[in-house]
Amino acid sequence: MSLGTGLALAALVVLVGVLWVRGDARAERLVVGMDAPDFALPDAQGTQRRLADFRGAWLLLYFYPKDDTPGCTKEACAFRDGYQALRARSVRVVGISLDDAASHRAFAKKYGLPFPLLSDRGGDVAASYGALRAWGPVRFAKRHSFLIDPAGRIRKIYRSVDAGAHYDEVLGDLDQIMREAAMK
Repeated sequence: MSLGTGLALAALVVLVGVLWVRGDARAERLVVGMDAPDFALPDAQGTQRRLADFRGAWLLLYFYPKDDTPGCTKEACAFRDGYQALRARSVRVVGISLDDAASHRAFAKKYGLPFPLLSDRGGDVAASYGALRAWGPVRFAKRHSFLIDPAGRIRKIYRSVDAGAHYDEVLGDLDQIMREAAMK
């Protein structure tokens, strides 16, 4: 390897590291108890959905990398299968990725998803939640979730999500939070 090639490779490694760290640094701004960042994004039918639309109910806002991929399908189908249990607890579910509305429509139809999927094409909402991964021109949402209370405050942040176990984790945490609130 020539000196020029070695320097170019080292510069590329440093750049990827900086982009990786920069994406993670955004996540540190959000903490439990603060107001959830506002959003206005189109759903699969083109209707604008805002955070305020979900006031008065619990909201599970989950970010995911890509429609119709194995992990994202597993996670979405777990929320679909447990949807009635979540609704019984006054929880609404909303998925967000950088995919477009047509992709969301096909994904939701294929798997019978009963909750909205929002299109964050520019990645701005994902970035405001610390859930945007950007490596130069390659951008996608990280698998992060947020449990938001009826007043719009973040009650739980999930940064390490196991797609297969996440539904059970959310349900358990929600039940714990509600038990604690009832005891106050």
